[in-house]
Amino acid sequence: MNAVDLAETAAGLPEAWSSRRLGMVGAACVKVLRMDELPVEEESHRTAEALLVIDGRLELEVDGMPVSVRAGELFMVAAETAHTVRPGSRGTLVIVELPEE
Repeated sequence: MNAVDLAETAAGLPEAWSSRRLGMVGAACVKVLRMDELPVEEESHRTAEALLVIDGRLELEVDGMPVSVRAGELFMVAAETAHTVRPGSRGTLVIVELPEE
């Protein structure tokens, strides 16, 4: 596999918040997506997930508390933790997660 330009890959996606699977690391899926300032509904997962902001900023609400994740920062969302994307999130995001069964 060749190196992947994450920002270019995210920019080429047909719409914001639609992710592209880049590959697997063990059982974990690595995906990239483009954020577009709009909020995303609350969700939670049975397993933890890692959110790595490549450029821009990810605005979250985690268990009712606001969290800002800047470019170059990684935020870990614990399993079963309610989280939502707040308005203002923009840029490129990499998600590492175990597939839901």
